[in-house]
Amino acid sequence: MKLDSIDELTRTHYSSDITAELDSKKVTLLGWVQEIRDLGGIRFIILQDRTGTIQVTIPKKKVSAEILTKSDLIQKRYSISIKGIVKETKMSPRGVEVIPKEIRILGTAAAQLPIDITGKTPANIESRLDARSLDLCLEQNVAIFTIQHHALEAIRNVLFKKGFLEVHTPRIIASATEGGAELFAVDYFGKKAFLAQSPQLYKEQLVMSLEKVFEVGPFFRAEESHTRRHLSEFVSVDIEQAFSDARGVMSLLEQVIRQVCYDVNRNCKKELDILNHSLKVPSVPFKSVTYDQVLIDLKKEGSEIEWGEDLSTEALRVLAKIYPEFYFITEWPTISKAFYIKPCKTIPEKCEGFDLMWKWIELVSGGSRIASKKLLIERLKQKELSPKSFEHHLKAFEYGMPPHAGWAIGLERLTMLLTGKQNIREVTLYPRDRTRLTP
Repeated sequence: MKLDSIDELTRTHYSSDITAELDSKKVTLLGWVQEIRDLGGIRFIILQDRTGTIQVTIPKKKVSAEILTKSDLIQKRYSISIKGIVKETKMSPRGVEVIPKEIRILGTAAAQLPIDITGKTPANIESRLDARSLDLCLEQNVAIFTIQHHALEAIRNVLFKKGFLEVHTPRIIASATEGGAELFAVDYFGKKAFLAQSPQLYKEQLVMSLEKVFEVGPFFRAEESHTRRHLSEFVSVDIEQAFSDARGVMSLLEQVIRQVCYDVNRNCKKELDILNHSLKVPSVPFKSVTYDQVLIDLKKEGSEIEWGEDLSTEALRVLAKIYPEFYFITEWPTISKAFYIKPCKTIPEKCEGFDLMWKWIELVSGGSRIASKKLLIERLKQKELSPKSFEHHLKAFEYGMPPHAGWAIGLERLTMLLTGKQNIREVTLYPRDRTRLTP
């Protein structure tokens, strides 16, 4: 099939713009064919773009032969343009339709598609991910990533207003950011290097000059976990602030989360309706409980955790029933947190680290950082990490490192909260995990 030219073709409206106020007006629409229905004397094309769908109605006796010929050729997922007249009608679900005066076929598609693009016949997650570029065309998925966009916009707006500067740190690094074995090794011109687990060390160094910094970007962890909330490549929203402590950045985090929920509620009503999800704007401050209190609460529910251990998924699910909204867990055992988290002055066995939980999911981890080179070396040794591997980072502590604190939000986990999705792969454009490297 010879495709039509896009020359002198300019979209005048998106599908969501077509309302009864445009009755009898000329419009030019661009998009994809979602459905075709032929009822003999009349043919309907459901045209989809990123904002939704609009009904294009072709009364066969009232349109030109060229329009009929073009509409005969059209199949699902063809990309087309429609120049036509808006008509108010009670026969359309939205109370409006477009009668075409010109149809151009701009791109074709396979006759047999791997999944139903209307979503009426659901496919399993693996089949959907195998055809991810097509799967992302589903109305629900457009809604998910529109919400994610507005969430990021809200985060950036809050941080910009608070005087934070956006930065970009290396993804190829010489040593582990946080220690451990969860690293992807890469060949860097014959030298061994790694993909960054987080921007932690760099953002700490940057507070010496820029004071308040944040970064939004992908990071990598070679976790063996294969759960509904873990990824090998994920997007993290990190902040670091000079002359602050855990309490200061926790207060900032509350403002960020509240603003995100408020803005998504305000700007994404249609998307939330598509997902059949209601989103509550939380009140601040959030509830805060210590690690010790958490163990007491768990024991009352018949779930015992040894002091110093991390909280299991089962324990977190129990906590979700006790604390059904946002809540902080503070004063974690120092041994359970990363080497750069500052121990409490009076009780060094506990630290100034915190997690922000939403029900049973850890959304954010953060805390006060160690600003003393001597103490940082001690903590590295306690974690059985070699100070020599961190020599470049340790040098920064000779140049006037201020007290500082920060946190990191997992963007995909935040998107799960905002959209009501239960599987992190559904809120990741092209997920990477232990079993999936394509598409």
